[in-house]
Amino acid sequence: MSKDSALTNLKLNPFDANVMVRFVGELNENLKFVEKTYNVKIFQNGDSLKIKGLKKNTELSADALIRLYETAGQGFEITKETLHLCTQESSDKNITQTTVIKTPKKSIIPRGINQKEYVNNIYNNEINFGIGPAGTGKTYLAVAAAVDALLNEKVERIVLIRPAVDGTLRVLNACSKADVKKVVLTSSVAAVAYGHDSEKIFDESDWSNTGGESGITPYAKSKTLAEKAAWEFVNKLAIDNKFDFTVINPVGVFGPMLTNDMGTSNSLVSKLINGELPACPATHMGYVDVRDVAKAHIFSMLNSSTNGKRIIVSESEMFFVDVGRILNDAGFKKSPTKQMPNWLVKFLALFIKELSGVTKSLGKRVDTDKSLAKSLFDWEYISAKDSIIDTAEQLSTSDHN
Repeated sequence: MSKDSALTNLKLNPFDANVMVRFVGELNENLKFVEKTYNVKIFQNGDSLKIKGLKKNTELSADALIRLYETAGQGFEITKETLHLCTQESSDKNITQTTVIKTPKKSIIPRGINQKEYVNNIYNNEINFGIGPAGTGKTYLAVAAAVDALLNEKVERIVLIRPAVDGTLRVLNACSKADVKKVVLTSSVAAVAYGHDSEKIFDESDWSNTGGESGITPYAKSKTLAEKAAWEFVNKLAIDNKFDFTVINPVGVFGPMLTNDMGTSNSLVSKLINGELPACPATHMGYVDVRDVAKAHIFSMLNSSTNGKRIIVSESEMFFVDVGRILNDAGFKKSPTKQMPNWLVKFLALFIKELSGVTKSLGKRVDTDKSLAKSLFDWEYISAKDSIIDTAEQLSTSDHN
């Protein structure tokens, strides 16, 4: 054993054979997950475990294993979500220093180990890649850190839009040189239906208005310009370098989470069920479950019928007050059922980041044509109501709150 290695002994109490079966998983898959997560080796003998690896990693592993055994002891099956949560919680406990981002309006504290490590990397490295699901705070934290750096004269200017465009083109260019057969790009309905004064039913032929008077958010503008640049790049490829190309344009994505990073959509649900909003903003948007978004990507990758298409992925649209009423009817009685005056939304947006992106669209309907997706996909979407309730139930029974 090297001088940096350690051996941690763990005894599981009270011992129960049925609990142990759930704890280790089929073919010890749960123990293997913990081994891979913390780069350790676990040796089991009945109710005794030996964990070998770096001292810090063995301690984190032991903490995660205790959480898993307690969960199994409560009669629950150990799912992938459970594994992610238990290992996440163990890692969170060992973060002793958090970087606080200071902006003119407020100080921002990253939530969870992933956001904390992400922000620390932004401050300590010249180049960073933020990879993860939409709505997990990557852009928000990066821009906030950039503003902090600008105010402290650590940088001379901030470039918001070009990285989204250039990053997309670099990936596509690499694909064209690597004999890639197909690319499925995740865009957003933000590239379809934003920045328009008039209400209509938007379809895949529409593009968000990025003009100076449109009031479009930087996020929506970056999504729009990046997707337009992607289509232009693909259409100009030489025949020898061409690959099949599909774009998925999801609306607001809700549903179960694998990590503690809630994302913007699910964090709004969290605020509703915890009574953090006195009423609901007059926001109208589309809703779709994350599981259907994942299926749409897989289907598009495997089926040529989607080639050359943009596909709006949306189950239904509703005002946010309808979400509040769904949650209230489902037993989350802190969830408001009344609509908030627009002036109050604009005031609260100064303090609640999830509201800052909706102030310019208050009262406006954003409806989308769902016919293309229905003609292509061979399954029924999870209803927005079920997706919202699933989200709330997970949030209420975990440490996300």
